[in-house]
Parts: sequence; C-alpha cells; structure tokens
Amino acid sequence: MGRRKTEMKRIENAARRKVTFSKRRSSLLKKAYELSVLCDVEVGLIVFSSLGKLYEFSSSSIQSTVARYTERSRGDTSDSIMEQIVQQRKMEADYLSSFSKTMEQLETSKKQLLGVELESCSFNELHGLEGNIEQSLQRIRKRKYQVIEEQISQLKEKETSFLKENESLCQKRKLFPQLPASASKEVPRCPSHQATSTHSNYNEVETELRIGFPDRGAMASSPSTKKG
Repeated sequence: MGRRKTEMKRIENAARRKVTFSKRRSSLLKKAYELSVLCDVEVGLIVFSSLGKLYEFSSSSIQSTVARYTERSRGDTSDSIMEQIVQQRKMEADYLSSFSKTMEQLETSKKQLLGVELESCSFNELHGLEGNIEQSLQRIRKRKYQVIEEQISQLKEKETSFLKENESLCQKRKLFPQLPASASKEVPRCPSHQATSTHSNYNEVETELRIGFPDRGAMASSPSTKKG
C-alpha cells in the first residue's frame, strides 16, 4: 500500500499542527546544513513559529548572510531602476524623433498646398496635390453657401417678425377714438403768445388821472387834457 499524499492546506487540529511543525522544521534545518556542506554554499534559514519563537540556521553567520542579502537586493533594485530610466529615456528619444519627422512632413505639406517648394514633387505628387486642393475648394464653397443660406433665413425671420409687429401696432392705433374736428382747431396757445397778449392788454389800460373825492364824483382832467 503506497503512502498517502498530504493535502496542502492548514491543519485545523492544533496538536497535529504542532507535531507536524516540529518534524518538518528539523528536517528543513537538516536539509539546509547538508546543502551548505555538500555544495559549499552560504545558507541562511530563518523560521518563526505561530507563537513567534525564532529558529535559525546559517552556514557562517546569520547577520552576515542577512547583510549580504540586503546589499545585493539594493544593488538589484538600483540596477532595475537604472534600467527603467534608460529604457524610458530611449522611448522619449524615439518619440521626439518621430514627432520631429511628423512636423517636418506637415510643414512640407503646408508649403506645397501654398504652391511653395514644388520642385522636388513628381508628376503623381503634383496630380494628387491638385486633387486635394480641388476637394478643399469644393468643401469651402459648400460651407460658404450654407452660411449664406443661414443668414438669408435669419433675415427673413426678422422681416416676418417686424411685419407682424407693425401690423399689431396698426391694429392698436385703430382702437383709439378719433378727436372731433372742432377740438383739433382749439389749439392751446404757447406761453410766449400768452405773454404777448397780456402785455398788449396792459398797454390798453386807461391812463386818465382823476382828482377829488370819489363820493362827490368830482373829476379833473390832467394838465395835458386841459390844454387841449
């Protein structure tokens, strides 16, 4: 009967878990010692139990092994960081190079569309450039006509609105009663005309001088009157 395969999961029974830990820990420490002796390598092993108890093994010194490991890890980390930096800079350089080429192509295309620097263009390139310009002109004209139609439509809407408003004002004007003809003739005089009329009335006041008692009715003429 063969040996039953151990299922790799946590042992729920605390006593069994403790016995298994003790056996396997001893076996692990033995294997580490055999590896260091047989292969002449530096081995360091650190184990903490579930209760926090420390078990360790080192072929030389656990402190020196840990220090060596820490130094090596830092070196690997530095090398990895430097490699990432170099790769990133390379990617940036490739991107800048591609961007520069794209900008040069766009600048050349712009000049060619303006009819500049056409000496290096072949017949096919000139033919294609001509077709692109014609298509651009067609799109520009189409958009221009659309803008004109939109403006005409807006002006028509404004005209309709003004006509409606004018018609509404005319209807309101018809609702007001008309003044009689006699009332239209009685135009009030302006203040200047009234002042002139008052001044003329003052000029027509009687200037005859009377001397004597009012109850006797004695009247006397002025010297200028007697002489006359």
